[in-house]
Amino acid sequence: MSKYDVTIIGSGPGGYVSAIRCAQLGLKTAIIEKYPTLGGTCLNVGCIPSKALLDSSHHYHDAEKTFSKHGITTGDLSFDLKTMIERKRSVVSQNCDGISFLMDKNNIDVYQGVGSFIDKNTIKVVGDDGEKTIKTDKAIIATGSKPNFFPGMEPDKKRIITSTEALEMKEVPKHLVVIGGGVIGLELGTVYARLGAKITVIEFADTIVPTMDKTMSKELQKVLKKEGFKFHFKHAVQKVVNNGDSVTVTAKNKKDEEVTFDADYCLVAVGRKPYTAGLGLENVGVKVSDRGIIETDEHLQTNVEGIFAIGDVIKGAMLAHKAEEEGVFVAEFITGQKPHINYDLIPGVVYTWPEVASVGKTEEEIKATGKKYKVGQFPIKALGRARASMDIMGVIKIIADEETDEVLGVHMIAPRAADLIMEAVVAMEYRASAEDIARICHPHPTYAEGVKEAALGAWMGKPIHI
Repeated sequence: MSKYDVTIIGSGPGGYVSAIRCAQLGLKTAIIEKYPTLGGTCLNVGCIPSKALLDSSHHYHDAEKTFSKHGITTGDLSFDLKTMIERKRSVVSQNCDGISFLMDKNNIDVYQGVGSFIDKNTIKVVGDDGEKTIKTDKAIIATGSKPNFFPGMEPDKKRIITSTEALEMKEVPKHLVVIGGGVIGLELGTVYARLGAKITVIEFADTIVPTMDKTMSKELQKVLKKEGFKFHFKHAVQKVVNNGDSVTVTAKNKKDEEVTFDADYCLVAVGRKPYTAGLGLENVGVKVSDRGIIETDEHLQTNVEGIFAIGDVIKGAMLAHKAEEEGVFVAEFITGQKPHINYDLIPGVVYTWPEVASVGKTEEEIKATGKKYKVGQFPIKALGRARASMDIMGVIKIIADEETDEVLGVHMIAPRAADLIMEAVVAMEYRASAEDIARICHPHPTYAEGVKEAALGAWMGKPIHI
């Protein structure tokens, strides 16, 4: 029977990063993964494959819509969805192989199979090669999440699909109904809208990406409408029926009237839920909320000493980068260090085009506190770089404390917003003021100049270029 200092169950971004950090700190480390490949949802059926398809569809969209304006002639244009899917698979394979390499490099033992607790220091692994039992001093639960759904919209993985099946389509839908106006539905809807699908989004709330700043929600809705999206807000889905070669979605609108939507596929994208089934948590008494969330303390330790949990199985945003930070946090904590995570500064991104990115408080959240604040906004179309690249939609918004000028939130819909947001994250980590950002010299011409201009607006109410 093998004995380890720490064993991680789950090899997603939280799990594998935690394993590497544990090994770097001198701990004998094992990782357990129930699937044949490492990387979890993010690398296999989430972040990485969706971005691969978003990039492929973006290239096609540009060739169709903008190449001629650049003087580029393509002739008869077409796409091969099968090739796009194959390229996506190759990207996934390369990334997963990279994780296997890192496990070998750091002398981390990998067990393939389902891990479950026998007691707090004993874990059983059941895989294709039989059953093994390992001993461990500490354990980290990093099993992630799975697609959520509500009664009446149960996926059959044929016509009523989740994000997993949407990444492996054999045809472009003529009409795709997306239940849920959050990140997953909008990103995958974007992929197929670019390839010619009609996209209808049914959302229970009164806006898309409802957790983001309302300015961003409105701007993104404008962008997606131009790509052919249609939105139905304040609609509660009652049921989805697979008719064989089509689906019918029945919902109630805000007037409580029953309405139906006919399409050839329905994507259920109403968030994700923690995956803790089969872990044997009842054997060790780990507390789990009625929503399936594992309860942890400020050190991410469960109520059972020596058992920790990170990522999607605990409270907070279900984001790969949050899980990574938590994985490092636990590794350093159990080796006697004093790490910290600033949960107020975990950035969020929607990978449409333009991208949407956010960090800190939304204007709605700040307004609810009664704190006095000021706002600076700058339209992307006013940037010379945006005009040159023909990416003119979007806005950058900076919110600062009216009295101290400290930046409280930064929100943007802009080209490369996923990268631009890091300037704001760094600035806010050091409690920068809007003036601090405004006085930093930004290179010209860049999209980043929009951040400076928005900061000027928040600081003194007067951007330079509008």
